[in-house]
Amino acid sequence: MGELVVEVDDLVVRYGRGRTAVTAVDGLSLVVERASITAILGPNGAGKTTTIETCEGYRHPNGGRVSVLGLDPVRDRKALMPRIGVMLQGGGAWSGVRTKEMLRHIARLHAHPLDVDVLLDRLDLTRSARTPYRRLSGGERQKLGLAMAIVGRPELVFLDEPTAGLDPQARRSAWALLEELRRDGVSIVLTTHYMEEAERLADQVYVVDHGTVIASGSPDELTSRGASNTLRFRGPTGLDLRSLIAALPEGCDVREPTPGNYVVLGPIDPHLLATVTAWCATNGVLAQSLAVERHTLEDVFLDLTGRELVPPAEQPRNRGRRERR
Repeated sequence: MGELVVEVDDLVVRYGRGRTAVTAVDGLSLVVERASITAILGPNGAGKTTTIETCEGYRHPNGGRVSVLGLDPVRDRKALMPRIGVMLQGGGAWSGVRTKEMLRHIARLHAHPLDVDVLLDRLDLTRSARTPYRRLSGGERQKLGLAMAIVGRPELVFLDEPTAGLDPQARRSAWALLEELRRDGVSIVLTTHYMEEAERLADQVYVVDHGTVIASGSPDELTSRGASNTLRFRGPTGLDLRSLIAALPEGCDVREPTPGNYVVLGPIDPHLLATVTAWCATNGVLAQSLAVERHTLEDVFLDLTGRELVPPAEQPRNRGRRERR
């Protein structure tokens, strides 16, 4: 393991007091390596945002230990803030401020900021440079929030749903920018509801539910656990499945979920694959689209939590106070 820039050990955060207290984070532990991208996944109410806000110094922990760049984010907040970038869910800009003015203001607070005009261009905000914040679209506000978090060349960036509400092209442009930051040595911690985003960007993934980590690892490590257990192929409808099952090793099963589409379940290995193709050849079956199915990160998430991870754009809007997560 490389140098650690974030260490969270047995973190506990509660809202309220006494019998009405709600435990948002319950014994959560994670670490973040320098020059890496760490994704925190979890359903609404899992404790993701509360964990991020505690690392940023906005929440006081009720238990456990948090270290960010070797500092206590609450006690050492003044020393820490110039070294980190923060993307808030609420945007963080004033209602009447123009896009470029806001970004210039943030840039002036740092010794060696990124070029504001270049950053506006990278995030396709040049045409909105003179637009007041209140008149920006949701996607434009999101891109400005990302720009504000990184314009100061921070060592570490916390991003809460950085691409929520962006169209696919803008999302991929943001991904490319985050990958460049990582190559430049910046450490990034992000929450996301987009599984594709986590699979593409993250070096390390933490799956959080009910305030604690229930699984962690690289995307490949998480998706490879029990992943190679399904073989799919297409062929004529109504194949003799009993004959095929009899030819396979014990414990395997074959199903035809839809006409002409077959699924072989069991320990998929070269021997089983050869057995299936040999059976097809013997019975005059031309197997099409024969492929071992690889589990996705979304499959893993469903297996672990029993819930889908719904992107923010597809979730019902909460018109009241921001949900505590």
